[in-house]
Amino acid sequence: MEDRIKLGVSACLLGENVRWNGGHARDRFITDILSQYVDFVPVCPEVEAGFPVPRETFRLVGDPANPRLVTSKNKVDHTDRVRRWAAKRVAELENENLCGFIFKKDSPNSGLFRVKVYTDTGMPVKQGVGLFARAFTERFPRIPVEEEGRLNDPVLRETFIELIFALKRWREALAQKKNMANLVDFHTRHKLLILSHSPQHYRVMGKLVANGKSLATGELYERYEQQLIEALRLKVTIKKNGNVLYHLLGYFKKELSSDEKQELLDIIDQYRREVVPLIVPITLINHYVRKYQQPYLRQQTYLNPHPIELKLRNHA
Repeated sequence: MEDRIKLGVSACLLGENVRWNGGHARDRFITDILSQYVDFVPVCPEVEAGFPVPRETFRLVGDPANPRLVTSKNKVDHTDRVRRWAAKRVAELENENLCGFIFKKDSPNSGLFRVKVYTDTGMPVKQGVGLFARAFTERFPRIPVEEEGRLNDPVLRETFIELIFALKRWREALAQKKNMANLVDFHTRHKLLILSHSPQHYRVMGKLVANGKSLATGELYERYEQQLIEALRLKVTIKKNGNVLYHLLGYFKKELSSDEKQELLDIIDQYRREVVPLIVPITLINHYVRKYQQPYLRQQTYLNPHPIELKLRNHA
């Protein structure tokens, strides 16, 4: 990739002392590991909307589908103020070319999933979305979003990181001339990655590209992008990865010796039984790609979708 990926992030996750109590919520994966490959655009809704540090805490109240933002103790309603700021901020973020956003979990402004909303009974229900998080996702429905807490789940982490790297490659493809040749090139390189997420999208996108000349270029690219994001948002499973690994094995029918083929079959079986992580069969297949100079597989992003240093395929 020509440039580093740019991600939005809740400022407190970077270690900035912007929380209600003057503290932060630094996330080591974000600051120590992901930062090696990503440039961050920090956002703190409360501070940027003009609230002090420290400050009274906020909570969401009322209808979970359309809650109000009020202070927890004095019950001052700041909904309109924050919504005006959020509308202005997401418009500014339009110019940042973000490939994703990592939000602070449970925040009444930045929480993305299951944020507490206090109903008329006084009891909270975990059905809310933070005001800023809602404004962002409504403005940018195709940009990958996640919460820092959920990134502790290895499958969710891999899905999110894989998607932001794929979106960055797609953005670079869009910067080139939009034509069938460039779209076919991108799709060819990403076919097995798409297959590992969704065989259904793999088939639909294959037909879309094959019949691409029947569509206007703009419409073709728009449909392809929608399918790409939908596919890569779906979790990869052991079963789907296993199918792709067997698919990869088929490209070495003439090259592998019987011992090499059996070794690879055994390792794929160990992966399917959750004895070894995905990185083990992937490493062996990459070895065979180099050894036998397999030109088609050499360009497959499935084999190297993100930096190996992120260790996203190391969990069994």
